[in-house]
Amino acid sequence: MKTTKIFWGFNLLLALVIVSFACQNEATKTEIAAPVYTDEVASGVFPYERLSTYGFFSGELNQLNPIEEVIPYKPASSLFTDYAMKSRFIFFPEGKKAVLLANEIDYPQGTILIKNFYYPADFRKPEGKRRIIETRLFINEAKGWQGYPYIWDDSQTEAILKVIGGEIEVSFTDYEGKDQVINYIVPNKNQCKTCHNNSENLVPIGVKVQHLNNELEYNTGKNNQLAYWTELDKLEGFEGEKAHPSMINYEDKNLPLDDRAMAYLDINCSHCHSAVGPASTSGLFLSYDQTDPRKLGVNKIPVAAGNGAGTFDFDIVPGKADESILTHRMNSTEVGVAMPELGRTTVHKEGVQLIKNWINGMK
Repeated sequence: MKTTKIFWGFNLLLALVIVSFACQNEATKTEIAAPVYTDEVASGVFPYERLSTYGFFSGELNQLNPIEEVIPYKPASSLFTDYAMKSRFIFFPEGKKAVLLANEIDYPQGTILIKNFYYPADFRKPEGKRRIIETRLFINEAKGWQGYPYIWDDSQTEAILKVIGGEIEVSFTDYEGKDQVINYIVPNKNQCKTCHNNSENLVPIGVKVQHLNNELEYNTGKNNQLAYWTELDKLEGFEGEKAHPSMINYEDKNLPLDDRAMAYLDINCSHCHSAVGPASTSGLFLSYDQTDPRKLGVNKIPVAAGNGAGTFDFDIVPGKADESILTHRMNSTEVGVAMPELGRTTVHKEGVQLIKNWINGMK
């Protein structure tokens, strides 16, 4: 009888220990998930294995409903990624703000960019059923910006860190009602620097001042994005919309063709094709404010295009898009020919046509 009492007493004690440990563990999880990351950034705790651990979103994770501290943003023009749709958010560390100086934004350590890539089941019903493929985090750590790809599981309940990237078959119905199947490529962590490269430093692309100096619809109504950040005390140095450069949405067919073409080339090409990008030796600089025809490729022989040039001689032949290397490479998926080199496995038909129209209109 005494042995039985001891046995049950031990079991009760063990149960209390387990419950106590579970409560402590859950409290730890809650603490980790709180959106305050100053210590984690400084101590190199990042990245977490699961997207949910960061606590960016409330409710079901796949609804991507941001908490108050996570702010939506949207560049004026979007980089093409195999027709994937995107939702973007930014987290500023508590008590810190970005600084806008000389039309460059310096983001504080601890800033996190959150970019979700997804496909509607039917592009004609973009608000309907969708599949989220990946979430990319860009975190400004003590050692500088670092990129981390998270791949969503089939149940759409969690995204797991995959530094090696991956290849995912995606099917959807396009705008014309046709069924499409693509092999979507999630880049590995090391490939981030292929595009996010400024003088060999990893940098973000879509949060430059010219991409954000425009209006976005918030819960409180429409507002200029940089003005909104200023009101939230997350940005200093913004002097008003007209005081800073601003790009347009290249998809807006009501805007001038030249402006649309330059916006397209800037967001899709200029991160490499600039004086500080990986393609700096090409002499082909495709930023939105480029005005030198030669640097845009007009009647310019490529420096080292190799097989990528095909049978053509010049980057751009005015009035002859079908004889221009620029559109030839945009219209290809062949390795060594296709440009951009990463980020797509399909041809952006609408983008190619836009640049063709622009070149054909040159004299």
